[in-house]
Amino acid sequence: MSDPVENGHSAESVPTPGRPPDPARMGPVFKKFCEVVARLRSPDGCPWDRVQTLETIKPYTLEETYELLEAIDAGDDGAIVEELGDLLLQVVLDAQIGADEGRFDLVEVVERITEKMIHRHPHVFGTAVANTVDDVAQHWHAAKNQEKTRDSTLDGIPAALPQLARAVKLAKKAARVGYDFPDRAMLFDKLREEVAELAAELFVGGAIPQVAAKVEAEIIPDLAIDDPARHARVEDELGDILFVIANIARRWKINPEEALRRSNAKFERRFRYIEEQLASQNRTLADATLIEMEELYQQGKRLEAASKGRQST
Repeated sequence: MSDPVENGHSAESVPTPGRPPDPARMGPVFKKFCEVVARLRSPDGCPWDRVQTLETIKPYTLEETYELLEAIDAGDDGAIVEELGDLLLQVVLDAQIGADEGRFDLVEVVERITEKMIHRHPHVFGTAVANTVDDVAQHWHAAKNQEKTRDSTLDGIPAALPQLARAVKLAKKAARVGYDFPDRAMLFDKLREEVAELAAELFVGGAIPQVAAKVEAEIIPDLAIDDPARHARVEDELGDILFVIANIARRWKINPEEALRRSNAKFERRFRYIEEQLASQNRTLADATLIEMEELYQQGKRLEAASKGRQST
């Protein structure tokens, strides 16, 4: 955590919970930022910024969001500040594009979200009462239902969401109207059922071969599924398993995207450790056997565990 004094603020100026930014500082800073973005879009501005549309800017918005998540995962305040700024740029630039095209402007964006936050928090800005997180969720969804007309309970979930996250949202909406397993442990019975259905498509007789997960074995190359119909069936069954996994995460209040991101980061750290150790021996991955790579992977895993143990003491 960075020191507030190092960031140019005295200890007395550190914000307290619920206190908005000082308008004397924020006003001029935000005004200058909006002017910079507008200048970039002006006839004498930047050729790249001038030609952007809401469609062309979409990939950058997604990229900046993921970079912010990485900075938060790293706990690096300097990086978080930088990535929040990059994400804010996407919002302001989108709004400037909208204004330049005569569609909407940043003022409308800010007014709309302000009204939404007030309307969806009647327990803060109105007379409603919310003593628990579940109470808050009920108020939020009741307000949301008043604002929007839906043809289906499942409407309103962005199709572009990562599919694990979308699975959770779909199941949450269904659960809100009572369509859910009464006991979350039942999901593991459902998982076994779906794994059996996948096995029936992958293995003769549906029996999963009892092959121990070890590297001291003959390497058997993977073969693609040539039959398009069978390929589609396997894809469907694997999708069903992932949907159940997403629901297990939901019922235990775990974010599956976050869980997978952590596992990806963990694998990447340990695999990089393999590369680093081999490089220290003037070797590459091509020079190492699978057994050697696995030994280094497990070594990196043990070092991580030991480091965590030291940090917790």
